[in-house]
Order: sequence, then C-alpha cells, then structure tokens
Amino acid sequence: MKKLALLLLSLFTIGFIQAQHKKSIDMKKKILFVVTSHDKKGSTGEDTGYYLGEVSHPWEVLHKAGYEIDFVSPKGGTPPVDGFDLKDPINKEFWENKEYKNKIDHSLMPSQVNPKEYSTIFYAGGHGAMWDLADNKELSDIASTIYENGGIVAGVCHGPAGLVNIKLNNGKYLVDGKKINAFTNEEESAVKLTDIVPFLLENKLKERGAKFEKSGLWQNHVVTDQRVITGQNPQSAKSVGEAILKELNNK
Repeated sequence: MKKLALLLLSLFTIGFIQAQHKKSIDMKKKILFVVTSHDKKGSTGEDTGYYLGEVSHPWEVLHKAGYEIDFVSPKGGTPPVDGFDLKDPINKEFWENKEYKNKIDHSLMPSQVNPKEYSTIFYAGGHGAMWDLADNKELSDIASTIYENGGIVAGVCHGPAGLVNIKLNNGKYLVDGKKINAFTNEEESAVKLTDIVPFLLENKLKERGAKFEKSGLWQNHVVTDQRVITGQNPQSAKSVGEAILKELNNK
C-alpha cells in the first residue's frame, strides 16, 4: 500500500512539473501587439488608425512560427484601421482569419494585460500612434516590465512613438544609447504631415538618446539592438517580424 501511495505521489509530481513546464513554454510563446485607438490625423479630419500591413505582415511571420498573439489598444475594443488594402494577400489572410480578426476587434485594454505572460511587445504603426501611444503610461509600464524580464520590445513606422517615454528601472529611457529606426523626418515631409503630427518621431527619439539610423524614402530598414527591434516604414513590417522571430529563437 505504501509503495502504491509513493508511486501515485511520484506520478502526480511528474505530471505537475510537466504541466508547469508546458505553462511556462506557452507563456513564453505569447506576443503582445499594440495598436492605436486614435482615428483622425489632427486638424485635417482625415481618417487614420493602425496600418493594416504593419499588423498583418509581422503577424503572418510570427503566427506561422507557432506564436500566440494578443492585441491591446489604449481604449480597448475595436480599433480604427488605415491602409485597408485587401489586394495585399497577407492583409487578406489576416482579415479573413476569424480567430485573429475577432481578437483585434476585441482588443484588450492595458489594465487587462499581465505583462508576465508575454515574451515580446510589438508596436504597430499608423499615424494614429503619434497621438495616443507616446503618453500612455500603462502601455509604457507594460513594455518596461516585459523588457526588464528579458523580453523584446519592437515597433515599426510610427509604432516607435510608443517607445519614446518608456523608462527602465535604472531611470534611463529604453531607447537611450541604442540604435533605433522609425518613420523619418523626410518621410513625414513626403506625406505632408510634418506640421500636423504632434511631434516628429525621429527628433523625439534622438532627444531621448537614441542612435537614430535611417535609409532613403520607403526603403526596408530594420535595426536590432539589445532586444529592441525597430523598422522604418510599412515596407519594413515583414522584416521586423522576421527579426523578432530570430531574436526569440536565439533566447
């Protein structure tokens, strides 16, 4: 009887350890995508939101690699979308994926996010990000916690607006001293929104101590530095996803 009890206890212990190990792996698998809730380009009255291709292209890379993705926005719920082009097959694949379409249409509020569940936080772009991501302290705190836990912080195009006010436990800005990339002053000028956006992203990142890198207009450019991954524009979105995947595989 004693032997049977010890055997059952041993099997229970092994099962518990395996379950905890699986839970740990599943938690490491999760990635948090941040999208804007802002729907207007300042005083122009023009619609904006998250840029669809800057969600779908990294999503396609990471989803196919087996990572679970959640979505969060400053206001939660259904965020506004920009760059709605279903002739792009990756956009179409994302938009027609019922599971993930439902997830982004019911995006989490920051208060609903447990940062310990995520290995990576990725800020998608779209001009709306310039109005509501930089000053969202809840999102900045989530990103800081993920990074301090050894995770990855990433963004593309205007998404790095969400990085400008992230501070670490040592009191320094996350981007301080790191190579960073984002939508450039020249690209903002090319779309005639220099005087509309609340700040120029390139300038603000430099003010925070970033070593800003860039290429010419609309060129694919991605920078990885100390678990911070940033891309310049919509053309860089897939490459940011690939860089995140490479960094995760190296962990």
